[in-house]
Amino acid sequence: MKKKFKLEDLDCANCAAKMEDAIKKIHGVNDANVSFMAQKMTIEAEDERFDEIMEEVVAVCAKVEPDCKILR
Repeated sequence: MKKKFKLEDLDCANCAAKMEDAIKKIHGVNDANVSFMAQKMTIEAEDERFDEIMEEVVAVCAKVEPDCKILR
């Protein structure tokens, strides 16, 4: 399953790159893209675990950029 999310308050391109790298390491994630310029994130992950994976994604993003919100 592939889904796109809008990001709010992502402050820098470096943080976006760190978030993308961390998301790609989560078990079940096939691909991830975090765009600082567009303030968007695309996640491609296993269908049956997508909600679980998104919980991990939110936690990882909060560690890198505490102010950033993922809008669903």
